[in-house]
Amino acid sequence: MKFLDQAKIFVKSGDGGKGCVAFRREKYIEFGGPNGGDGGKGGNVYVEAVDNLNTLIDFRYQQHFKAKHGQHGMGSEMTGANGPDIVIKVPVGTEVLAEDGETLIVDMVTPGQKFLLAKGGDGGRGNSRFKSATNQAPRYAEPGWPGEEMWVWLRLKVIADVGLIGMPNAGKSTLISALTRARPKIADYPFTTMHPHLGVAWVDNYEIVLADIPGLIEGAHEGVGLGDRFLKHVERCAAFLHVIDGTSEDVVQVYKAIRKELELYSEKLKGKPEVIALNKCDALDEEEIAAKKKALEKASGKKVFAISAVAKQGVFDALREVNQYITRERKPQAKNEEIVVEENTAKTWSPLD
Repeated sequence: MKFLDQAKIFVKSGDGGKGCVAFRREKYIEFGGPNGGDGGKGGNVYVEAVDNLNTLIDFRYQQHFKAKHGQHGMGSEMTGANGPDIVIKVPVGTEVLAEDGETLIVDMVTPGQKFLLAKGGDGGRGNSRFKSATNQAPRYAEPGWPGEEMWVWLRLKVIADVGLIGMPNAGKSTLISALTRARPKIADYPFTTMHPHLGVAWVDNYEIVLADIPGLIEGAHEGVGLGDRFLKHVERCAAFLHVIDGTSEDVVQVYKAIRKELELYSEKLKGKPEVIALNKCDALDEEEIAAKKKALEKASGKKVFAISAVAKQGVFDALREVNQYITRERKPQAKNEEIVVEENTAKTWSPLD
């Protein structure tokens, strides 16, 4: 399935049905009087968040959503049927914005959340509603009220606890594939990851959702590389796990470059908690690891964890550190899910392939 995180759609609620002009005409009923019924209400357009969707790809093939009109009123004071409602299902984490792309209408962050996007028009009143002592035979009725119509943007921001950030080929995809059932593409060239991936790991018997986004490079805020369009997917994360390639010549410069891109993108990202992981330490000797850890700790003012995603070394300590920043209520680990302890690994988590 292709990943699509932004779509523009047109929605229109149904118009109300027309009121009816009719008169009661029966044998032996000399003064029947008006009996035109009201028109039915037009259908509403709702948007609903569901947890079994993770992309907006469906909206590439259908961009127009129009509810049906209400039925017109009829004689014998019969009210027309209401138009059926339309429910547009979107992934959890979808923002609905106005046509300008900036004004937020609603943020769909809870499974089952439902929002009235366009209200259907009311039906017109039939002529029976206008009869009075001075107007006993009204020959007019109201037309139905028009529904609402608009263009809106749907923008998906995946919901995760921890966002994996770093340069291309830092080992983020390898890390998430080692800890979860996510299977992103892994190769030895930059920008292997083309769209975000989500995976679930377990830390201290509680779930933790990881988001792997495409790598950033210096100048991403100006559109260099894949740009910063995917940074919106880590805006909802409680913390970052900053993965740095330990084989880089200047790890401090790599760290500062990513931090600069975060700050230029949003002040919100700048202030999020961050845990730094020096990856690919299996390819370094102890002296190199110690020197690069010390340089990173001095530049960042934070503790640096030496890890190897391939060998699954040190990853538990890094995840346990970032786990303390997650404040949402999470389900505990099921009894039938085993925590595996392997050689050269402090601890790893189920589910694993």
